[in-house]
Amino acid sequence: MAEAIADTRRLYTKPQNLNDAYGPPSNFLEIDVSNPETVGVGRNRFTTYEIRLKTNLPIFKLKESRVRRRYSDFEWLRGELERESKVVVPPLPGKALIRQLPFRGDDGIFDDSFIEERRQGLEHFLNKVAGHPLAQNERCLHIFLQEESVDKNYTPSKIRQA
Repeated sequence: MAEAIADTRRLYTKPQNLNDAYGPPSNFLEIDVSNPETVGVGRNRFTTYEIRLKTNLPIFKLKESRVRRRYSDFEWLRGELERESKVVVPPLPGKALIRQLPFRGDDGIFDDSFIEERRQGLEHFLNKVAGHPLAQNERCLHIFLQEESVDKNYTPSKIRQA
């Protein structure tokens, strides 16, 4: 029986020039959740977050977008992805029910430290979801990231590359 011999030769690689090293990356997707704003009064008070997207991925119709979303919109996105896709969807930062109790000594869910902690959690969630190749094909993700308002009565479908 012939013995298999491992091929230890190096693959030929093209020398890297300055444009390759310092030029724009071949594929990138940057999502930032920032600028939290609390609006409303009393029971109609809520916090919105600005979501900025920059990408050169061909699946996204806009290469740059900026939208504002509230926590319930993130819950909607997570629910749609769980229902419509085959992606294991990461959890959202918690609802913080104890912080919503009256007669607390702080601002509860409107406390600056809580808003910052939630912002970081939402950014982490979005980057994980949007970075998944199968999730990138989901129409709900595109609506969430690039449409001015979330149409919760949309027809679920897959996005086809241009």
